[in-house]
Amino acid sequence: MNPTYLLAAVDLVAVLVLAMAVYYPRHRRADLVTAFIAVNVGVLAVTIVLSSSAATIGLGLGLFGVLSIIRLRSDELGQHEIAYYFAALAIGLIGGLGTGDVALSVALMAALVGVLALADSRLLHGTGLRQVVVLDSAITDEATLVQRLELLLDARVTRVTPVRVDLVNDTTTVEVHYAAARPALPRAERHELSAVTR
Repeated sequence: MNPTYLLAAVDLVAVLVLAMAVYYPRHRRADLVTAFIAVNVGVLAVTIVLSSSAATIGLGLGLFGVLSIIRLRSDELGQHEIAYYFAALAIGLIGGLGTGDVALSVALMAALVGVLALADSRLLHGTGLRQVVVLDSAITDEATLVQRLELLLDARVTRVTPVRVDLVNDTTTVEVHYAAARPALPRAERHELSAVTR
């Protein structure tokens, strides 16, 4: 079988596994599944065409950079989504340009999918959760803020980053990272806290 066709087939399988089996069940954003697959197939097609030119590597890397800038400036992405996006690009480049060794190219594509599946799994993120929280009071003292968030989230806060303190509307927006949940709060205390927190 022609190595180009083989790598193209492996590329398509790899990006479908990445987008449909790894990303979508965990994050449920169908629009990004479409984006990952479309970008991967586009990069694959262009790099296969470029593989017959004299400036294969330079043009391939230039394409990688240009597509990255356009996509990352057009929408706000989370860090994990950027990782999936670059993995889709990288798989497309490997599938289109290859490495001269078909087995190595296939192994690299499989490694990208496998590493990202592991890095985005509960093994790594199960005890490291993150939320953006809006409180209905302006809190500038970090210790008070941490105590309030621990009561609200019923968890141990590991890091808190104030995003916005609005003294006029009396609100605080924070990005909070927290670990495994503590024993549940009494229902009365949780109800009282939720009544004053958004």
